[in-house]
Amino acid sequence: MSEFGKLLIGMGVLLIIIGLFFTYFPQITKIPFGKLPGDIVIKRDNFTFYFPLASSIILSIILTVIFYFLGRR
Repeated sequence: MSEFGKLLIGMGVLLIIIGLFFTYFPQITKIPFGKLPGDIVIKRDNFTFYFPLASSIILSIILTVIFYFLGRR
């Protein structure tokens, strides 16, 4: 099996574990993503526009740091 395939399987298993953790322990996993000060929410009568700008930037920084350290082998 190629290294990339193993990496994808490992990431999939990790995402499943994280998803189960968020599902069964919601009181512990209160992360304010989506409700940060830089997130844009426009509510009208029958229309809601939501753009998580600040949450996207923070998530991008976190993923960049993780992949930087994973790629330094």
